[in-house]
Amino acid sequence: MAKEVCCSTQLIDGEGNFNVNGLEKFMNSVKLAECGLSYAVVSIMGPQSSGKSTLLNNLFYTNFREMDAFKGRSQTTQGIWLAEATGIDPCTLVMDLEGTDGRERGEDDTTFEKQSALFALAVSDIVLINMWCHDIGREQAANKPLLKTVFQVMMRLFSPRKTTLLFVIRDKTKTPLEVLEPVLREDIQKIWDSVPKPPMHKETPLSEFFNVQVTALSSYEEKEKQFGEQRVHVKTYLSNMLRIIGKSRQKPMVFPSLDDVSGCNDEIISYEFKTKRQTTA
Repeated sequence: MAKEVCCSTQLIDGEGNFNVNGLEKFMNSVKLAECGLSYAVVSIMGPQSSGKSTLLNNLFYTNFREMDAFKGRSQTTQGIWLAEATGIDPCTLVMDLEGTDGRERGEDDTTFEKQSALFALAVSDIVLINMWCHDIGREQAANKPLLKTVFQVMMRLFSPRKTTLLFVIRDKTKTPLEVLEPVLREDIQKIWDSVPKPPMHKETPLSEFFNVQVTALSSYEEKEKQFGEQRVHVKTYLSNMLRIIGKSRQKPMVFPSLDDVSGCNDEIISYEFKTKRQTTA
């Protein structure tokens, strides 16, 4: 049964300190131990003030603090915050990461954003990557340097586990998604091809580590109605993904693509999921 009140806590503060007591209280509050293996983890990363917290609140009915546009564009989320999604089965934990490229940390202090991004990719089943539409095609924008670092570290520390990367293009312009998506996918593939790989993963394709999906949303502030309609589409896709993950965490899974969202169910075969157990067997 869906809960009416969202539970949340700061998991890691802006200095990188892990909130052990807060996590224990959170786990007890959401009765995480009772979920067993039927749970999922979703996180979001992206530029500061790009609407990450707002998107999570609209998709999962969480209560993350949102930026007040009338007070100016500044840092809202510090560190990493954790909340339980409301009205979604299975139990879904949602992480809101501090925005990247913020003036508060400066252009040279990227250690925390790299560490938090790696943490999110290591523990999440689905990672939403928030990005501005006008950043597509730019070399230093769209979290490209961050993705390059994270891809490299992921291959050195972890076996393939097929994390879903859902790139969310924000404030979409008149350019059709069918035009934007190939450019973005090509850029992602170039990043993967360019990173140094350990011997065991010299020939490993991107698809062994990540299930890449792309969607787009209109401006939340200027085209609220369109944003709301598109949000429903994304939420439906995520709900089906989470249901599959929750039911089959230790079994081979099949993932739907965004194109299949209208008739999404457990039988849709779009991507093969290989668990760590299968990989090391």
